[in-house]
Amino acid sequence: MSPNLDSPVQTEMAVAVFKSPLGGGDYRGTNRMESKATGRRRVFVQTETGCVLGMELDRSDSAHTVKRRLQLALNFPIEESSLTFGDMVLKNDLTAIRNDSPLLLTRNFLHRSSSTPCLSPTGRDIQQRDQSGPIEILGHSTRFTKSKQLVKEIVKAVKNGIDPIPVHSGLGGAYYFRNVRGESVAIVKPTDEEPFAPNNPKGFVGKALGQPGLKRSVRVGETGFREVAAYFLDYDHFANVPPTALVKITHSIFNVNDGVSGNKPQTKKLVSKIASFQQFIPHDFDASDHGTSSFPVSAVHRIGILDIRILNTDRHAGNLLVRKLDRAGQFGQVELIPIDHGLCLPETLEDPYFEWIHWPQASIPFSDDELEYIGNLDPVRDSEMLRSELPMIRDACLRVLSLCTIFLKEAASYGLCLAEIGEMMSREFRSGEEEPSELEVICIEARRLVAEEMLSPKSQTDFDEFQFDIDCEDGGYEFTPKLTSEDFGMGMPFHFGFGSVNGRAPLSKLEESVEEEGSEGEEEKGAKPDYGYLASSSSGHRSANEQLPPSASFVKLADMNEVEWGLFLEKFQELLNPAFAKRKSITLGQRQRQRLGTSCKF
Repeated sequence: MSPNLDSPVQTEMAVAVFKSPLGGGDYRGTNRMESKATGRRRVFVQTETGCVLGMELDRSDSAHTVKRRLQLALNFPIEESSLTFGDMVLKNDLTAIRNDSPLLLTRNFLHRSSSTPCLSPTGRDIQQRDQSGPIEILGHSTRFTKSKQLVKEIVKAVKNGIDPIPVHSGLGGAYYFRNVRGESVAIVKPTDEEPFAPNNPKGFVGKALGQPGLKRSVRVGETGFREVAAYFLDYDHFANVPPTALVKITHSIFNVNDGVSGNKPQTKKLVSKIASFQQFIPHDFDASDHGTSSFPVSAVHRIGILDIRILNTDRHAGNLLVRKLDRAGQFGQVELIPIDHGLCLPETLEDPYFEWIHWPQASIPFSDDELEYIGNLDPVRDSEMLRSELPMIRDACLRVLSLCTIFLKEAASYGLCLAEIGEMMSREFRSGEEEPSELEVICIEARRLVAEEMLSPKSQTDFDEFQFDIDCEDGGYEFTPKLTSEDFGMGMPFHFGFGSVNGRAPLSKLEESVEEEGSEGEEEKGAKPDYGYLASSSSGHRSANEQLPPSASFVKLADMNEVEWGLFLEKFQELLNPAFAKRKSITLGQRQRQRLGTSCKF
């Protein structure tokens, strides 16, 4: 079973400092090689309330050793905590943890509070071992060349008294860092200052790191590595995503709240945080301030191709920067720069938000170069690359990436344009209710076929592994999607029912609930097959993100084992051509869909 979005299993967040790194020399680019040569690794261990402790590990060090050091430094009770790294709960062996990895220490109690203050470290020996510089890039990618150059410029500027500038727009904490000339060169977004995170500076607090955020399938504190993932996936700078990295960065401008209420302390102290670090691109305006007719077709296509691959749930006009190219021979031409990818790669299929979906450029067929680029995309290679570069990324996110990349490749090969592909991925909003997209309907049917095959006599021995929890408040649901089994070339009616209930409940009442892996006994108890597209109802406790429109989850991907996942992809691809044919048959005068409009600027 996939992890519970409300569980304390999370990745990277924010930091408390032991001594000022500004007095310890320039950015230390050689520490990693020195550590590697001696068999030692540096890690950054964070608590769920935003404290971070940098420490070096010997080969013999275990998870208990790390917890013991944290207990001495932060007065954190290790008997009630778990050390996690992405999807992994580290029991003792740390051999899978690489240099510069962000780990998370969380309390195990369900009634844990995010009001615990960040405590200053007290262990003198630990203070002496934190040798990191003012800005440290986490990871070893060869694509960090530009980011490393920017880091050097910023460190030099900070030493010369040029402080960063807070960004007042958006819901999360963000800061413009400048060079010695006072020019903004990078935008930094601390992971613990995201909307609803413990140290959000704008009053949007109330969630522990790792709980559902603005989108239920993107956890609080986990947008940072998604920004980096989008940059990594933009091969050959195809969509023009600015260079992005995950960093540990230290400055007094960062926000630390006193307790869960979000009160700000009176005095500013040096504080280190883990954050996304993206090159600031000078621009003239964003897409909301400019007519779209002048946007190059190729730029719209390239950004759309990326958005489809990563299932971007927040591509609004405000995160498409526009820069004029008024050089010789380019009068009136513009360049588009896509930013803010923190809400991509959700853990389940979501309703994407594609601002470009009704732009005329999106209805123009792909060029030969674009088709060649799409044809060369490899979802297996992409997943392996992200696992290597961002090992904290969750498997559920990689499955969404694989599925959407396959969908894009097959759709483009069939002859669909960008707008048609985007429409198939977007949900409809009819009579006040949200309905599954055509992509989700295909996935629902594929899961049904997988369930049938797994339940067949020859697969009966595997039945005990194919169990899915289901919790329906009203006892059962039945709906008829836009596509039917006849559209897939099947004779049976395409509908799904549970129990003998005659009534029909609205689909928008179904909320996503991705359960954390527990003991096998707990998973088996009361489990019923649901084909993965019906999720349990809300637990009843109110959370901060309830002020935003809830997004239903119609299909789950993370709860399949590897055999089921492979079989699902086979069935999925078999169903695509009939669905594409159905889409092609729709008249060009189709009524424009009413969109939910849940886009949210960061």
